[in-house]
Amino acid sequence: QLVESGGGLVQAGASLRLSCAASGRTFSSFAMGWFRQAPGEEREFVAAISSRGDNTRYAESVKGRFTISRDNAKNTVYLQMNSLKPEDTAEYYCAARWTASGSSTFTARNDYNYWGQGTQVTVSS
Repeated sequence: QLVESGGGLVQAGASLRLSCAASGRTFSSFAMGWFRQAPGEEREFVAAISSRGDNTRYAESVKGRFTISRDNAKNTVYLQMNSLKPEDTAEYYCAARWTASGSSTFTARNDYNYWGQGTQVTVSS
């Protein structure tokens, strides 16, 4: 089970940190990702991190502003979002997939087996 938190309403230029808490004892074997979906749009990739936390990938639209990280001791993955823009407004979803490769990252929705319920991020101009 994945539970996101940390969303909210902020002004452009502000920061937010999203958290995704996972249940289970094998979190360190799961690659994690963040996706987002704006109204009327497809769910899109935002950021991904390998199970060991040594590799990350980002969508071009967030590169340099967002940082994904994880704490395997706390079964939690984070998305630090800085310099937020109105176009970042969306429902943000955490996703997980088991992987035998500790360094692999995944960017496609179909790569992931488990999804959270989402947390809303709204950025006003």
